[in-house]
Amino acid sequence: MESIGVLLTYPMNSYLEEELAKRFNLFRLWESSNKEEFPKQNSNSIQAIVGNSSINTDAETIEILPKLKIVSSFSVGLDRVDLDKYREKGIRVTNTPDVLTEEVADLGCAEEAL
Repeated sequence: MESIGVLLTYPMNSYLEEELAKRFNLFRLWESSNKEEFPKQNSNSIQAIVGNSSINTDAETIEILPKLKIVSSFSVGLDRVDLDKYREKGIRVTNTPDVLTEEVADLGCAEEAL
């Protein structure tokens, strides 16, 4: 059985990287000398993308990665994700909404108090 290829777009905490590497064929984009060509060169292996709001997962990305099944963004927003195109292709998209809601509210209250 072929190992699922996961494209990690930026360094994360070492525990997460180690756990992903145990379970999947992990591709670390930042280690590549040519970040534009790297996804194309590994297009037959990559089935998942893990990144943050800096990743550009647009329609071109979908075409480059024909086996892509999921994009997981460790950020609140999905501004750079072409949701309509992903929906059309049946590719799941996840993010982390509301993880900082309380902290942002606390910071806002603290600023008001100053």
